[in-house]
Amino acid sequence: MLSVVIPAYNEENNIENTATYISSLLQEENIDHELLFIDDGSKDGTWEKILKQHDLNEKVKGISFSKNFGKESAIFAGLTESSGDCVAVIDCDLQHPPEKLIEMYRLWEEGYEIVEGIKRNRGNESRRHSLAAKAFYSLLNSATGMDMSNASDYKLLDRKAVNVLINMPERNSFFRALSLWIGFNSIQIEYDVRERASGESKWSTSSLVQYAIDNISSFTSVPMYIVSVLGGILLTVGIVLSIITLYQKWNGSSLEGFTTVIILQCFTSSIIMISLGIIGFYIAKIYHEIKGRPRYIISKRA
Repeated sequence: MLSVVIPAYNEENNIENTATYISSLLQEENIDHELLFIDDGSKDGTWEKILKQHDLNEKVKGISFSKNFGKESAIFAGLTESSGDCVAVIDCDLQHPPEKLIEMYRLWEEGYEIVEGIKRNRGNESRRHSLAAKAFYSLLNSATGMDMSNASDYKLLDRKAVNVLINMPERNSFFRALSLWIGFNSIQIEYDVRERASGESKWSTSSLVQYAIDNISSFTSVPMYIVSVLGGILLTVGIVLSIITLYQKWNGSSLEGFTTVIILQCFTSSIIMISLGIIGFYIAKIYHEIKGRPRYIISKRA
């Protein structure tokens, strides 16, 4: 059986269309399935729409969080609650073309354990978001050694891969990267990002920046090395200025250098504060991990 995990946050206008379209598509191909909607603490009528679809179609199931825990938590909740032999993750707004689920499932039947959906294009994304995404993935590619430039959450995983992911003890998880990191027999398929079926994107620029920072820090410790790099830069600048100062003193041409002192102090203080900020951010991550709070809290089921 194929489980289709569908995270939803304030998607009341998309639930009916998504449930109907995906279910009919899979039924036409005689693929036994379940649709598992994850209501991520929506403020609108998303949960009521899920309940309605559950009453109309026994293959539609749902769980509702007690509050908004974020998309990563919603994905992992879906993976944990799913019962299929393979599990696909797809967006509720149908920007991920559901037709590709058929191709993914057939590849799984051939023996592939992870089928990755790779974006052929990013759709009508704003230039600002596009540039931000390129910067994020460029940094992540350098940090992890994996090419994630066009990666997405749209993918299908065998039950073995799902069990590996849900049994990882870490709380701050990055599904898109972890599903690549675990290995297994994988294949990629391309798709074109579509327009949203209804409504507007829930991702603002600030939320995307926060999402990027959280996922980079949760998946790699490379930013910690920036502290060492900044220290090396500061040491180099200090050595150069020291040599210049000593040379001027020996030649009797040294000046008071008040401006130089101010600039050097500001430069040094900035690097120290940036370094402390990076270290503090990782300490905060450690603090949240050792508290051991659950990724999410389920308040309702359907």
